[in-house]
Amino acid sequence: MSSPFLSSPDVGSAVSDLDAVVAAAQRGDQTAFGSLVQAHRRELQVHCYRMLGSLADAEDMVQETFLRAWRRRETYAGRSTFRAWLYRIATNACLDHLQRHPRQAVPRADGGPGEVSWLQPYPDQLLAPTDDEPDSVVVARETIELAFLVAVQHLPPRQRAVLILRDVLGWPASETAELLEVSVASANSSLQRARATLRENLPPERADWAPTTEPTEQERAVLQRFMDASERADMAELAALLREDALFTMPPNPEWYRGRDVLIEAWTPVMTGPQAWGEFRCVAVAANRLPALANYLRRTGETEFRAMSLDVLRVEDGLIAEITTFGPDLFGRFGLPDVLD
Repeated sequence: MSSPFLSSPDVGSAVSDLDAVVAAAQRGDQTAFGSLVQAHRRELQVHCYRMLGSLADAEDMVQETFLRAWRRRETYAGRSTFRAWLYRIATNACLDHLQRHPRQAVPRADGGPGEVSWLQPYPDQLLAPTDDEPDSVVVARETIELAFLVAVQHLPPRQRAVLILRDVLGWPASETAELLEVSVASANSSLQRARATLRENLPPERADWAPTTEPTEQERAVLQRFMDASERADMAELAALLREDALFTMPPNPEWYRGRDVLIEAWTPVMTGPQAWGEFRCVAVAANRLPALANYLRRTGETEFRAMSLDVLRVEDGLIAEITTFGPDLFGRFGLPDVLD
């Protein structure tokens, strides 16, 4: 039997009455079932991404969620919304995945949050609601930014689920406890422990950040200056843009660099002088509601700029506090070409 979830059905042609659609889906109508689940694909993928920290794993778990839902469609009894039923399945799929593939952050020598080697950026275009989900909640930046994702990955899986369900999705304690098959008191205790661990692993200034859903004008200006300086190999300007204690990480590589002077020292031979790699070109992108850029490199003697890395910036008070760099294998997820002329 073909899967009803691999391509989006024509939702407009589905039965308009939700109860009738659910009933048809439970009888095995693939088109009706597809219309139900596809309307929640975006938000479920974001949920799985928060749970797992990896876009690739989140995509797999959404597909797993839809397959499990299809196989168990008769069990939907209507006691909760179909959306909540899917969230329960997705959460359990993620917990099962984490049990099969346990991961642990690698501690850093500076005492900061451990390195999350499986971390991947999330393209902002995948965060935008579609016409099929007009009532969907806009994804807030503070629940999708990399600092939050890294901190959440330090929680044990079930604590992670409790915190995301309660503090991000706003589920009541009773429903959260029911999903995890624990008492309400146990769920509340897990939430308090999760909140404490989260605070320990978030940047200390985060409580002062203004809620937003996209980069601010100041952040966009810093991004543009950073791109211009990179293309000119202007090391003085790059130094002026970095906070004194700026952090540079490169998942999945465990290496990290801390401090403006350390970063400039590491970048200078790459960008200037006889050992320079070549000429850089930068393209602005949007990731995790943060300013980001794709770096292309035209090596000496070559004619084309080739995909090199993708940088996501955290800007505080007009200075770059953190740069998280990812490999060129993610360019396609952002609709970026591998080569520029």
